[in-house]
Amino acid sequence: MKIDFIDVDSAISHAKQLLETERDISPALKSALEVILLLVTVLLNRVTLNSKNSSKPPASDPNRKKGNRKKSDKPSGGQKSHVGTTLQKIDDPDEIEIITIDRRTLPKGRYTADGFETR
Repeated sequence: MKIDFIDVDSAISHAKQLLETERDISPALKSALEVILLLVTVLLNRVTLNSKNSSKPPASDPNRKKGNRKKSDKPSGGQKSHVGTTLQKIDDPDEIEIITIDRRTLPKGRYTADGFETR
């Protein structure tokens, strides 16, 4: 993999090869460097994941290329022959449902009855 024109895989493999050939390094330092190289490899693999090479859905992939959509020439709304209907408010409803509210759960303040909402 390349990051900013740097071949990271070859740099890590070169560092591992130098660790193998070096004889004057203490075993503790050698194992610490191997762990650091392993962590760098794991983190780079995680960073380079995207929706194409993982099970991540495209919508949650922040680095995905988003397509440019053109605005349509068609008018918005329904078809011309379709007759739309909406519910009209009425003055005298057949049924009134009273919803009781526990005033102890409301924030402190003065509340007054406001009447009914018709639908």
